[in-house]
Parts: sequence; structure tokens; C-alpha cells
Amino acid sequence: MEIKNLMMCCLFFTANRFSRIITKMAEESFAKIGLSPTEAFALMVLNECGTIGSSEMAGYVHLAPSTVTRFIDRLVIKGYCSRKHEGKNSNISITDTGKNIMPELIKCWEDLYHGYSKKIGYELGDKLTTDLYELSDKLEQ
Repeated sequence: MEIKNLMMCCLFFTANRFSRIITKMAEESFAKIGLSPTEAFALMVLNECGTIGSSEMAGYVHLAPSTVTRFIDRLVIKGYCSRKHEGKNSNISITDTGKNIMPELIKCWEDLYHGYSKKIGYELGDKLTTDLYELSDKLEQ
């Protein structure tokens, strides 16, 4: 079997290859404002929700709570959000500084979207996004 055919038949390899490529594109887009794509997404969640718990944030970004703690720590240091501990719970809120960066952050998301959509097509990109989300839900069950 030819190596390329072997690779193309493997969902694991193909999905990881795609993930590395799109991650690089996203990191380049958000480097302009000094955030990782996950930090940027977390700020968008906070902007939408107001105040949420760390566990709830972990659910939104599909990461372990310990990972969420690390990137929230970075956002707190940058002044984009605040954390208030109430017993075992930790509540995270967006700050005014975090709200003020939202227009730049949204521009980075738009740049990322248009960057990959111009390469693969808007319709295919939108369909692929929906399909991957739905497939991820199925695989998590």
C-alpha cells in the first residue's frame, strides 16, 4: 500500500494533521493581540455569559479544569478577567479591559475564518465545522 493512501485511510492521522494546520493558522491570527485561540474563545464566552464557574468554562472549551485554570491565570494577569473564589468554587468574570479588547478579538476570528474559507471555500468550511462538531458529540457519547 502506498504511504499516502495509508495516511488518507486513517481518521486519526488525518484529523491530527488538520488540527495542526488549523491550530497554526489560529495561533498566527491571535498572535496579533497576544492571546492563544483558546484564551480568545474563553473571553468570548465570558463576554457572553458575564460570570461563570471554572467547571462550566471547562465544558465550553472542552478542556480539563486544570488546563482552564492555567489559561484563566494568564488572562487574569493580563487584566482581561477576574476570578473570585467562593469555597471550592471559582467564578470568572470579564473585566472592562477584556470587554474593550473584544472588537480586536472578533477581528482575529474573522481573519481566521476568511483565511481558511478562501482556501477551502466558505460553503465547505461551514459544512465541515458543523459536521465536525456533530461528529465530536457522537464520539464523546
